[in-house]
Amino acid sequence: MNKLILANDGIDTTGKCLLEKAGFTVITEKVSQENLASEINEKNYVALTVRSATKVRKDVIDACPNLKVIGRGGVGMDNIDVDYARSKGLQVINTPAASSNSVAELVFAHLFNAVRFVYDSNRQMPSVGNTKFEELKKNYSKGVELRNKTIGIIGFGRIGQSTAKIALGCGMNVLAYDPFVKEVVLNLEIHGTPGIDVNIKTVSLDELIANSDIISLHVPGGKMITEKEINNMKQGVILVNASRGGVIDEADLINGLNSGKIAHACLDVFENEPTPNETLLKHTKISMTPHIGAATNEAQERIGIELAEKLIDALK
Repeated sequence: MNKLILANDGIDTTGKCLLEKAGFTVITEKVSQENLASEINEKNYVALTVRSATKVRKDVIDACPNLKVIGRGGVGMDNIDVDYARSKGLQVINTPAASSNSVAELVFAHLFNAVRFVYDSNRQMPSVGNTKFEELKKNYSKGVELRNKTIGIIGFGRIGQSTAKIALGCGMNVLAYDPFVKEVVLNLEIHGTPGIDVNIKTVSLDELIANSDIISLHVPGGKMITEKEINNMKQGVILVNASRGGVIDEADLINGLNSGKIAHACLDVFENEPTPNETLLKHTKISMTPHIGAATNEAQERIGIELAEKLIDALK
């Protein structure tokens, strides 16, 4: 069997080494989207791995009959026509376990930024910090603590549960909604030692929306938050989206921020990536990052290892 693998969006060195030890040749030179199918056919690649940049749609799948496996380094597979690929006999794999902690930590990086206005202060201090110091000090004097606040987590899979663990460690109350999960026991490690077990029973989406000070979304897609849901939230709610662009309706989000109903938004993902809405990018109440939830050294190593192990198993 041919053993060429195209890692079009790269793969961690550790994962690459595992594949090479198993006898595969891994090519990491980026191929443009328009040349992807022809390159796969010309070189006769047996597997293709991607992250979020490369799209594997019906046209690519149809044009590459010798491709056997599509691997996604990460969780979401909205850039792959998964059902169609599987209907054509391809195996489609992802790495859901590898990036959970990194995404959860980014959620809290945003939240600490939001509740103390750090994201806006970092914009203002370089330009007017030496002339309007006292004014800025006054502007940012009404921060709040996360302790004793209620965080509502929509989507209670691996990432949602990792987010809940950090929240509990910060002294927060946790509400969770997931139509596929009724109850979860979370073990909180303390200084590397297994700690206490905390039982979380999921609630209805309406209950979560009405009673949360902060709402963090961890779902694979779909429009979950629109004007209707925002109207039922607490005044001054904080919204966090580190899942998929479009899960929060961006127009309704902007309206909620402008009205004061939403105090802050924390966004790692956007509807029109890689060209997000400029109104969002310039909004003074949004803490934002360019889709980097899984972009830590530790997560990338775990993703590379998990992807390599699954590819080796799939291509036996």
